[in-house]
Amino acid sequence: MIDVAKQAGVSHQTVSRAINTPEALRSDTLERVRRAMRDLGYRRNSQARALKTRKTGLIGVVSPGDASFGPNRTTLAIEEAARKEGFATALSVVRDARRKTVESTLDFFLGHGVEAVIVIAPVPTLADAARQLSARMPVVIVTSGLSLVDHQNVVGIDQEMGARLAVEHLLSLGHRNVAHISGPEDWYDARGRVTGWRQLLSESGLHAGAQVGSSDWTAESGYVAAQQLLGQDRPEAIFAANDYIALGAIRALETEGLSVPGDVSIVGYDDVDAAGYFMPPLTTIRQPFEQAGRAAMNMLLRISAGDPPGEGFIAPELVVRSSARRL
Repeated sequence: MIDVAKQAGVSHQTVSRAINTPEALRSDTLERVRRAMRDLGYRRNSQARALKTRKTGLIGVVSPGDASFGPNRTTLAIEEAARKEGFATALSVVRDARRKTVESTLDFFLGHGVEAVIVIAPVPTLADAARQLSARMPVVIVTSGLSLVDHQNVVGIDQEMGARLAVEHLLSLGHRNVAHISGPEDWYDARGRVTGWRQLLSESGLHAGAQVGSSDWTAESGYVAAQQLLGQDRPEAIFAANDYIALGAIRALETEGLSVPGDVSIVGYDDVDAAGYFMPPLTTIRQPFEQAGRAAMNMLLRISAGDPPGEGFIAPELVVRSSARRL
């Protein structure tokens, strides 16, 4: 503020008024102060307002800005967990890991006195952004695609385990030909579910059924993918990468005169709020987003206190309804 005052030819009290009560200044004086701020690259830093404690109580959250169920629920869970610990959150949407985008995000956080950051990284580009941010401040990455490497702090939900629970349930009902409609291949979650599906079938002495990929996580993609599956040998059961894909698959089967679970059993993933009201009510895998949010916040508190890097993956849960039947 002293530098700005010197360049603008005013007192530092005038600079303070320009920031806090600009209406109290003459327009030409205000413009002179603001021009000096721009020239010097001055920005208001809330951290400077907390010099006594050196804490702002502000946590940054980096989100992919994706409308998908998982990232949205994860963002909400982190915000709630932070609030319970007495922290506020500042959200920044990062859709890619280009240097310009990451630098803009870092500048935003530094300008608001953010103490640490939680990055929701469902895809590799966001994980790369997290690594870049971690060079400047404490960072926890919420993802299923990384382990404890390069001193990164990782929290996530075990997607391979979730897929194994889904397939194990179908095998327990007597199904042997279990197809999979997978999610977008660049998503860590989708990759983990493919791996878990394939591994459990292999360990059970079975060949993996047909796999059809969807372009996104929507019911429309599930509908199209299920049509492709039906163009091959009809499976006994379908493990869908999420509940909306399962919903589209159910519609595609009905269009072909097939019933669920009478002709084909289906298990979804996520346990969206309406899953119990699908026709039929959907057997699915519930993701513990709230628990993951708390785990991310707890890890952030630990590393901020000087603890070494860590990781933690949380088990999902099978929710049995009536979309899969015993053969």
